[in-house]
Amino acid sequence: MFKKVVSNLLSRKSAQQLIDRARSGSLKKTLNAFDLFVIGIGAVVGTGILTIIGTAIQGGPESIGAGPAIVISMILAALACVFSALCYSEVASIIPVSGSVYTYCYATLGEFAAWIVGWVLMLNYVIGNITVASSWCGYLTQLLKGFSQYLPSFITNCPIWLRSDVRSIYHMCERYGLDVHDKIPFLFDKIPFAINLPVIALTLLSTLILIKGIKESTRFATIMVGLNLFMIISFIIVGAFYVKPENWVPFAPNGISGILMGAFIIFFAYIGFDAVSTAAEETKNPQKDLPVAILGTLIFCTILYILVALVLTGIVPINQINPSAPIAAALTLINKNFLAGFISVAAVCALASVFLICQLASTRILYAMSRDKFLPKILRSIHKKHRTPHIMTWIVGLVIIICSLFMDLNISAELCNYGTFTSFIAICIAVIILRKTEPNLKRPFKVPFVPLFPILGIIACLSLMIYSLQQLTTSTVMFPLWIFIGALIYFGFSYKNLRR
Repeated sequence: MFKKVVSNLLSRKSAQQLIDRARSGSLKKTLNAFDLFVIGIGAVVGTGILTIIGTAIQGGPESIGAGPAIVISMILAALACVFSALCYSEVASIIPVSGSVYTYCYATLGEFAAWIVGWVLMLNYVIGNITVASSWCGYLTQLLKGFSQYLPSFITNCPIWLRSDVRSIYHMCERYGLDVHDKIPFLFDKIPFAINLPVIALTLLSTLILIKGIKESTRFATIMVGLNLFMIISFIIVGAFYVKPENWVPFAPNGISGILMGAFIIFFAYIGFDAVSTAAEETKNPQKDLPVAILGTLIFCTILYILVALVLTGIVPINQINPSAPIAAALTLINKNFLAGFISVAAVCALASVFLICQLASTRILYAMSRDKFLPKILRSIHKKHRTPHIMTWIVGLVIIICSLFMDLNISAELCNYGTFTSFIAICIAVIILRKTEPNLKRPFKVPFVPLFPILGIIACLSLMIYSLQQLTTSTVMFPLWIFIGALIYFGFSYKNLRR
């Protein structure tokens, strides 16, 4: 009996089985290389540059900052990513199927590992989207305050309990010595109540766009990404004239510890090229376009991040950086209020596109898991008109709305990072295994120096992950708990269902 259970846990689907199943699927193939590149850029050039970079430089409630040495942190994060990106490119070109690392693990490590990785990916996208939504709401609030002379006070100065979560309100009151009862209503005088109306509106809009079709979603993302890139490049060009080299001293105020912690925090932004692979099944020529989009996203965004970091830390002393809106605040400091306003507009647009793309990725992964019988059959239903997984899209939207009521930006970002490291390690292992088990597969793209490069990717991700576990507290407890819950679901429902 024990041997049978272990054999079932390790049961795999061949690459050809996964490809044949995808060909018989109902998802519409409409995406090209440019669409995939937009998805990648939209997922990367958002929260990382607009908010998380401030925390990575200055530090957060449970972490120390890298200071101007954030540039080194970015390079370390990119190096940790590049090996994984190469592995993504190879496996995605071999198995162009929805599901990202979940699907690739099913072909290499077996069904239990595939389920756990898929469950962890939900941290990356569903829970990670809470960070995006919180950042978006913050920028929207700041933007609306600029129209206080033209809009009603209820809109420009909305009560905090209608635009934040309970945890964040408690933290704010504790930090500034405020009475929480003045900031938030209590049900029955005992239960604090808060509801983030802007996040609910964003989630509903994103859900409706995704149900209508992936091509329409990428068109929306293209407009948002274009506006965002224009504003970011404008910041680099204008800000370069106000850089003061003395602001780069001390370069690494917290030494190597700050640099490593900065690399961990900024890693949140690099999940974008994983989002590219989730759309493989809806791509016209995935074998060619996926590697180009994945590697192109990583290279382009790393260069952009480094330039932004150099200008930002050159303009503003690290103790004056605003963690919630670092770029807009930096422009205000140099009296570029007009451009700061445009940056706020770009931030709202960019974060909306990141939110949309992350929700897209999560629904495609869950769709693939449902198709493999890990989840109930009804969840893989396809809309008759739009050919999209509409039920799954609505469920993901509702989960985001519910989680936004009690999860804050920092915790969700840290959990997302743990999920990202886990998936990156898994994809590196998948390449090594596939080279041994299916050496004759046609590989339109091949990782050089196997197994050296995949092993370096594993070491890089594992090192940052272990280091961060020693520094953080809340997310360190929640991540193993999330894995445990996933294992319970597998043995309580999925295992029996797969044996039918």
